[in-house]
Amino acid sequence: MKLRTIILSVLLAFNLSALTIGKTPKSVTIEGDNGGLVKDSTAWNSNTLKDKVLVMFYVDPDEKDTNNAFSSALKEKKFDRANYGSVAIINMAATWKPNFAIASALESKQEEFPDTLYVKDLKSVLVNEWALEDDASNILIFSKSGKLLFYKSGMMSKEDTNKAFNLIENNL
Repeated sequence: MKLRTIILSVLLAFNLSALTIGKTPKSVTIEGDNGGLVKDSTAWNSNTLKDKVLVMFYVDPDEKDTNNAFSSALKEKKFDRANYGSVAIINMAATWKPNFAIASALESKQEEFPDTLYVKDLKSVLVNEWALEDDASNILIFSKSGKLLFYKSGMMSKEDTNKAFNLIENNL
C-alpha cells in the first residue's frame, strides 16, 4: 500500500509539471547558475511568453539542425513582429560541447537575429520543470495570453509545420 501511494504521488507530481495544450505553463525563471539571457546574463522568466504569438525553440546544441526546414519556412513567412516573436532556449546541459564555445556561438546568433530572444539553460531547467524532452529539438507555440497552443519534440513533419503555421496565423 505504501509503494502504491509513493508511485501515485510521483506520477501526480510529474503530471503537474508537464505541459498541457490550452493551458499556461507554470512560471519558471532561468537565472544565475542556471543561465539567463544571452545578451546580458539577466534572468529570463516564462511569464514573458505573452502579448505576442511566440514560437519557442528549446534545443540541445547537438540537435540544432533538426528543425532547420521549419525555422527557414518560419523566416520566409515574415510575420509582423508587432504581433509575433521568437525565443530560442539552448539546453546547454544536454551536450558534451563546452559552454564557452556554445556561449560564443549564441552571442553571434543574438547579434545576427536581434528579434529573437536567446536564453542559456545551463542545467536543463525546462526539462525538469516542464518535462520537455532532453537531448532533443522542441518547438512550442504560445498564444498572446501565454497559453500553449502547440508542442512538438523531434523533427517537424510537413503536417506539423502546416498545423504550426495555421495556429500562428489564427492567433495573430
